[in-house]
Amino acid sequence: MSDPLRDRIEQSINSYSDPYSESSLKSAGALKSLEIDGGKVEAEIMLGFPAAGYRKTLVDALEERISAIEGVEEARVRVDWKVASHAVQQGLEALKNVRNIIAVASGKGGVGKSTVAANLALALSAEGATTGVLDADIYGPSQPRMLGAQGKPDSQDGKSLEPMTSYRIQSMSIGYLIEEDTPMIWRGPMVTQALEQLLRDTNWRELDYLVVDLPPGTGDIQLTLAQRIPVSGAVIVTTPQDIALLDARKGLAMFEKVKVPVLGIIENMSIHVCSQCGHEDHIFGAGGGQRIASEYGVTLLGDLPLDRRIREDVDSGQPTVARDPDSPTARKYREIARKVAARLSMRARDYSQAFPRIVIQ
Repeated sequence: MSDPLRDRIEQSINSYSDPYSESSLKSAGALKSLEIDGGKVEAEIMLGFPAAGYRKTLVDALEERISAIEGVEEARVRVDWKVASHAVQQGLEALKNVRNIIAVASGKGGVGKSTVAANLALALSAEGATTGVLDADIYGPSQPRMLGAQGKPDSQDGKSLEPMTSYRIQSMSIGYLIEEDTPMIWRGPMVTQALEQLLRDTNWRELDYLVVDLPPGTGDIQLTLAQRIPVSGAVIVTTPQDIALLDARKGLAMFEKVKVPVLGIIENMSIHVCSQCGHEDHIFGAGGGQRIASEYGVTLLGDLPLDRRIREDVDSGQPTVARDPDSPTARKYREIARKVAARLSMRARDYSQAFPRIVIQ
């Protein structure tokens, strides 16, 4: 026999629309437990994405909803999260100790993709996830400088590498293995092989997310990497400029071809705010990211300003999210990180690692 009070409470919780996944808590299967003792209600919500900066907002909203129900005297809501592994391209096996790989790509260079990748990884970490960065740009590695990581990675067995760590972020890059001014004069197959080694021969330590900073463009190297790296989802970085949007479309088409879901688009250098007078100017145009997102039926994850401090921060090895975590730009990155993780949490899960392997002796 159903309990009318329980039914009303469950309906109130389940109908709450999460702004990050753009779905109801019921669709996300987030209501983990509900205990009712007289007029006292305790509910536990389990999200599928890290949400340290969203937890209090969600708790307050749900407690207010539940308290407004007749018969409820006191409402207490607990919110936590658990990041699951999500499906990758057919025929590829997910990486051990890495639950999800998120590729950050751009159709062309110069749109700030690497800066976005570094700050996105830091924002996911700030939200409560264990995060790593793989610098996949063999020709122009920039993550070592951006993340402020120095030195060379250790190898305990002479075969595998220990990831470098800075700001609680694990990272690996060819830049750790060569001098900063050494050019990589390699052909495509060598680049692909080197990247696969960096990816698979690094002893990643229980990552919720590995952010892969792909090289710019959509040529043979980028396509091969997208086919060989087991990716759970991709993010496209663009500027509002028409020429950048043309190339962003190519990036979207590339991921469609290799069956990698695009989690959304980030519009970088969206607006410039004068540091002297505060005047706002759309130097590269306006609304381009939203237009392409609507055209391809994907989400505009957020827009980021053209700000000298963002450039200065990464050049000094202190990305904005780490150097000034309470700044408006850092808050924007964390909003974007929650949207990326939340949309990924609604994708199909990968249960392959839950099943034992059969070994014939």
